[in-house]
Amino acid sequence: MDDLHRATTIWLVIINTIAIAVYGWDKFCAKQGWRRVPEKSLLLLAAIGGSIGTMGAMALFHHKTRHLKFRYGIPLLLVLQFAVLI
Repeated sequence: MDDLHRATTIWLVIINTIAIAVYGWDKFCAKQGWRRVPEKSLLLLAAIGGSIGTMGAMALFHHKTRHLKFRYGIPLLLVLQFAVLI
């Protein structure tokens, strides 16, 4: 594996782990009635490579699944990101 592939793999692992954690935190805050993570931030995590983690977190935490921009936008981002990688 060359350096670019290694760096890309490391980035994707890190950003997707962060995305899962942030979605989990946002769901916890929602249940507690605390201040929430802005939707723009959640979408940004997916846009910069965290779409797999975002989709996993949405399913795991049952979070943001009713919002159309998340339900359809995140899978679209995932497809676009795969297309760029290929």
